[in-house]
Amino acid sequence: QVQLVESGGGFVQAGGSLRLSCAASGRTFSSYVVGWFRQAPGKEREFVAASNWSGSDTNYADSVKGRFTMSRDNAKNTKYLQMNSLKPEDTAVYYCAAGPRGGIWRSDGAYDYWGQGTQVTVSS
Repeated sequence: QVQLVESGGGFVQAGGSLRLSCAASGRTFSSYVVGWFRQAPGKEREFVAASNWSGSDTNYADSVKGRFTMSRDNAKNTKYLQMNSLKPEDTAVYYCAAGPRGGIWRSDGAYDYWGQGTQVTVSS
């Protein structure tokens, strides 16, 4: 069992940056693949990025490639999503999730544990 807590969301102007954090407790992140998803009002939840613990295998949605970067802090058992050059269409609730090792999963159905979400709002 693992518990996930996201933080770092907020309000930013287009072109700005935010860094989201996903802190795990209960088990170390090294046992899981970690993914980021987002859900905008009236839309389905969509894949943003996912990575194994070491970061040696990372996958990004085309819509964020080159702007978003996943990283980690071993000591804090925390994964980060650095978001640069933010656009109004990035506005959503962002969720981190933990799923089984063995692949870099783009489907939210592959993930077993979810955080509560953090709101990101980008103004034009």
